[in-house]
Amino acid sequence: MNVENTLAFAQQLDEQDELRSFREKFYFPQHEGRDCIYFTGNSLGLQPRNVQAYVQQELNDWSNMGVEGHFTAKHPWLHYHEMFPSLLSKIVGCKEHEVVVMNSLTVNLHLLMVSFYRPTQKKYKIICEEKAFPSDQYAIESQVRYHGFDPKDAIIEVKPRPGEHTIRTEDITDAILLNKDELALVLFGGVNYYTGQFFDIQKITATAHEVDVIAGFDLAHAAGNVELKLHDWEVDFACWCSYKYLNSGPGGVAGVYIHEKHAKNKGLPRFAGWWGYTKESRFKMEKGFVPIETAEGWQLSNAPVLSMAAHKASLDIFKEAGVEKLHAKRKRLTAFLHFILNDINAKQQKKIINIITPDNENERGCQISILMEAKGKEVFNALTKKGIVADWREPNVIRVAPVPLYNTFEDVWKFGSIIQSILA
Repeated sequence: MNVENTLAFAQQLDEQDELRSFREKFYFPQHEGRDCIYFTGNSLGLQPRNVQAYVQQELNDWSNMGVEGHFTAKHPWLHYHEMFPSLLSKIVGCKEHEVVVMNSLTVNLHLLMVSFYRPTQKKYKIICEEKAFPSDQYAIESQVRYHGFDPKDAIIEVKPRPGEHTIRTEDITDAILLNKDELALVLFGGVNYYTGQFFDIQKITATAHEVDVIAGFDLAHAAGNVELKLHDWEVDFACWCSYKYLNSGPGGVAGVYIHEKHAKNKGLPRFAGWWGYTKESRFKMEKGFVPIETAEGWQLSNAPVLSMAAHKASLDIFKEAGVEKLHAKRKRLTAFLHFILNDINAKQQKKIINIITPDNENERGCQISILMEAKGKEVFNALTKKGIVADWREPNVIRVAPVPLYNTFEDVWKFGSIIQSILA
């Protein structure tokens, strides 16, 4: 099929899209009485229409049953968190007992580093990406300081080469091998929040294991976005939020993956809480922590049911749509956006749009980051006035994330047409 930068072609692609009806399952912010074009699912996903009913069910059970809702609610709260592994395991690519829903992202990252960052005087360094999301930077820095080390010495940041925007995989693996004698942990994002680069998690993990180092990942911009195979890639641990591509509400409950080889290790240091205690004897209220031999063993407190209800509402939509179909549409959407942006560039006297997200579809997810060489803020403000919700990052980057559950090819075309009209 020959790709065209036309409205008719975009509408043709939408007609052929077997997931087009899922758009109707979400609420859209309004602009001048119409649905806006929403391209910031990489920051906060739209609200699924079924969320209100899911949350209301728990509110009804709470009002009608009080504490007995832990046992007699439609979805008994005592076991509420147990509904999620079967849904999330398909999204992040792991076994069901390797995943648990709990807490928020940075809380989980700290809890995981308690277990997996075990520095010694010789092996204490952490390798991460330059310009990781600030929460990751702060978490890593504070953990290093907590153990008595200087972040300037203990943290190794891998950065793009001069004149490049993304990090080459070989530079990451070379840094791991070069620092193997002092390295305690490799901790990367799955997808970089700024450039949209999807890192080669499998290769990074394999290289870390080659030198007997733990590999963990923050999947905030990856979960629900890119294809993940955490168990098969033998990733040691990972964590993610649920409010971006997983559409589970602002500050929604987060998720954790721990490879089964670690989850079964009762001797692994951790911060313990009642809900991570073995279920068979939890209510005996005895001293001495005995962890569940799954990812659940890292839980601290009982389930935040209202937040989890919103999460369940969204994950049920993922299940209905099918993860494989979502990945296929995501690749088509971003490829179409790439084509349109390159077509606009070709019509300019000089290159104005610099796409800093990798061209290779296997090295990116939904997000395309556009570095504007001119008129950046002018273009962004015009998009906003036209009802297109995108994201501006200083000094001159527009982040756009066409999400397969609720964005269309016509959305992508309209985005490009506005940019083209401004530059013309």
